[in-house]
Amino acid sequence: MNKILVVDDKASVRQLLTEYLTEQGFKVVSATNGRDAIYTARHEKPDLILLDIMMPEMDGYQFLTLHRREAQTPVIIITAREEETDAVLGLELGADDYIIK
Repeated sequence: MNKILVVDDKASVRQLLTEYLTEQGFKVVSATNGRDAIYTARHEKPDLILLDIMMPEMDGYQFLTLHRREAQTPVIIITAREEETDAVLGLELGADDYIIK
């Protein structure tokens, strides 16, 4: 696993994850919403996607639904949404794990 796509609308979260993962030897690409993430995932072909749920234009659930139609890249949802129903939905849509920020 060499390349990780970080998808989050908050610049501070993207920066923190990018800095840490880069220090660990990963190449990191990022997107600010689901729509940009679809494009980036298609062109960058990441080995792992770290995905927020609450984003403008296209949220994480919408991204996951579209992404799973064309790829099986592992996806870990990292979100502030704490409800069990949110985690269940994310996993049912194809996320490999669900982590609460």
